[in-house]
Amino acid sequence: MTRRGPGCGCLGCGGSLLIIAALLGAAWLFVLKPAQDFLNGMRIGPAQSQSQTDPTPGGSGVNVPQLPGGSSTPASTPGSVNAPVTKADVQAFVRVRRQAAQALGGSFTELQNVWTQIQNGQTPNLLQVFTVLRNTTGSVNQARAAQGAQLDKENMSAERYAVVRATVNRALGLPNIDFAQAAEAVQQGRMPDLNRTVVAATPEERALVEPFRAELQQTAAAGLLGL
Repeated sequence: MTRRGPGCGCLGCGGSLLIIAALLGAAWLFVLKPAQDFLNGMRIGPAQSQSQTDPTPGGSGVNVPQLPGGSSTPASTPGSVNAPVTKADVQAFVRVRRQAAQALGGSFTELQNVWTQIQNGQTPNLLQVFTVLRNTTGSVNQARAAQGAQLDKENMSAERYAVVRATVNRALGLPNIDFAQAAEAVQQGRMPDLNRTVVAATPEERALVEPFRAELQQTAAAGLLGL
């Protein structure tokens, strides 16, 4: 009777190695490569904006009404990253998020579908996260460029923008799920945090964001990409 070598299993050593190779290839194709491509796109410096005026609503399908109170009030000055968020900060955030969401084009629709599932209580799994990253790699650089150009126009740093975004999410009752941070974690060999925990907002934060709630809810899905 012929005996197999130790540890080779029913498929033999060659078959086991093929299965391992296939699993590694799938991990590279569906997890590591999308994360790498996405992060490479985000690391490219923001381009200059083509126009200093707001474009008309584009492929994202986001309605862009005039901001309450006008748009001439400057946001907080550089260096005040952790200062209390003001109405001017929220106005600037709305304009920046608007540009980023529009620059995503058709990718925004897919993001919106995932965001709707999250809002309905579903926690995204890793396959879903990296499918989104793979499908948005081509547009994320455009969105980051649009975001960077508008941040410059608003005289707002990326760090300050992140602080305002956290405040906005709290006021809207939204979790701070960030697929960009998930991609970074995977590249570093860590499990990503996809926690849907919502931090309670203060009454002042809710009152500050309330006039902009309608548009901010429409563009909230862009936050999944750290925008």
